[in-house]
Amino acid sequence: MRTVRFSAVAAVTAAALTAVTACTAKSDAEDGTAIQVTAADSTCETSTTTVPAGHVTLKIENKGSKATEVEIVFPDDRIVAEKENIGPGTKYRLTAEVKAGEYEIACRPGMKGHGVRQKLTVTGGTTVKRDPKLDKAVADYRAYVQEQADETLPRVETFAKAIKDGDLEAAKKAYAISRLGWERTEPVAESFGDIDPKVDVRADGLEPGQKWTGWHRLEKALWADKKIGAEEKTLADRLVTDLKDWQKRVGTAEITPTSMANGAKELLDEVATGKVTGEEDRYAHTDLVDFKGNVEGAQKAYELLKPVAAKNDPALAQELDRQFAALDKLLDTYRSDKTSYDFVSYDKVGKDDRKELSDAVNALAEPLSKLAAAVVK
Repeated sequence: MRTVRFSAVAAVTAAALTAVTACTAKSDAEDGTAIQVTAADSTCETSTTTVPAGHVTLKIENKGSKATEVEIVFPDDRIVAEKENIGPGTKYRLTAEVKAGEYEIACRPGMKGHGVRQKLTVTGGTTVKRDPKLDKAVADYRAYVQEQADETLPRVETFAKAIKDGDLEAAKKAYAISRLGWERTEPVAESFGDIDPKVDVRADGLEPGQKWTGWHRLEKALWADKKIGAEEKTLADRLVTDLKDWQKRVGTAEITPTSMANGAKELLDEVATGKVTGEEDRYAHTDLVDFKGNVEGAQKAYELLKPVAAKNDPALAQELDRQFAALDKLLDTYRSDKTSYDFVSYDKVGKDDRKELSDAVNALAEPLSKLAAAVVK
């Protein structure tokens, strides 16, 4: 789940979003052209407006008082690469593979709204040459993402049918499993910009004037309100429609080795900021199912990139293997068997156990943040 964005016409005024750019600068990074991005509460300064196609590194520093999100986006808001939850005073390096064309670098203070944006022109006809193993990784990951979308639709239709039948218990039973494919591939779904706010936004993530739709709106009806009315039945149909749109569009997503690596890290960030805290499924308490889906999706991306990552950085691959295994083992203690998604209700997981889960996520997230750099060495 990410916070929503609206189009430029709904953005705050340009006067409130002043920013500074400098002239074109060459890279000082080994992994491509480096752009210094300095984010603050109302500005987004970038060190260049033009870079050559290939591997581009954003060297991000948040000098504001709010957590921010930094993205490379197409003009239509499709996301090429992003890093969410960059805290005040925090620095982060984001590596992406970018083709020639016109883009924007967006800083989103508070991770809401259109954000502060700078134009970015990427020159040249082609990107860097890839190891053929990376081309295979991208092809296999694209097939995986499509497979997850295809498997999600019948599960969501089962969930929606139970709601339309007024069957509260059947709808509750179908809820968590209907989300699994989405959670495994969430960064790809989020890359379109407009689908996630329709299907996966929480009440506290709504923008002013936005109607609450999707899984979490229905979750509240089932667990908190304990009722299914005419509105919920309509929203169930809309959820199916929106996810069919996702299913059709997912094959057109921009996928590169670096977007796979960055997406794997984003999935762990999703766990840290939503699942471990219990905020994601706050009514159903099925957070551990989402948690497992995020970890499975991150692990799939890593496993596909591993042949190259292990060659370029053997120590990193060994550490990732170790930390994925440790987190998987810990998660297994919260379910009845390794083949089911029948996890313990998260409201039954105590403070110390949540801390243990959080520590395991952080232990994996740190080396996972280095995967993109290892892939492009």
